[in-house]
Amino acid sequence: MKPLVALTIALTSLSAQGADLAEQTFSTYVDAKGDIRLPADARSTWIHLGSWVVADQQAPGYGFHDVYTQPETVAAYRKTGAFPDGAVLIKEIRAVEQGPQTTGQAQWAGDANVWFVMVKDRQGRFPDNPHWAEGWGWGLYEAKNPAANVSKGFAETCRGCHVPAQQSDWVFSQGYPTLAKP
Repeated sequence: MKPLVALTIALTSLSAQGADLAEQTFSTYVDAKGDIRLPADARSTWIHLGSWVVADQQAPGYGFHDVYTQPETVAAYRKTGAFPDGAVLIKEIRAVEQGPQTTGQAQWAGDANVWFVMVKDRQGRFPDNPHWAEGWGWGLYEAKNPAANVSKGFAETCRGCHVPAQQSDWVFSQGYPTLAKP
């Protein structure tokens, strides 16, 4: 096969996969008004991108942070270095538990407290919805009612924490070794 033909086939395949991901995401997790639903059971069916620990008990993000995404997102990101349309990132923040173990004093992730959800929107589908800005949809869900997005919108709830990651598409991707090419 000639190199140009192989490249064309590969790009066509990647484009089709991206369209399928966006279609799946926007039909499953986002309604016609742009309201985002927390994907169920991502911890067991999606790919773990990486973990963070915020150890300062006074910080608003105190706890264990585990981040998940769809397998298609990882494949596309490794090929292009960018999040594809329809990519969903879920950051689950869990309580910190601790105690003595046979290996010494240890800390581990406890129950989930909140989930932050980002949905990549390369088409600007919801320009009048405050939860959609900077190429992403933004949501915040609490353990007491994971069906309700309690975010007050990107500007009020999400922007402040994500400004340092503005140059990397608003994502703290340095904490996600799974996105690196193998």
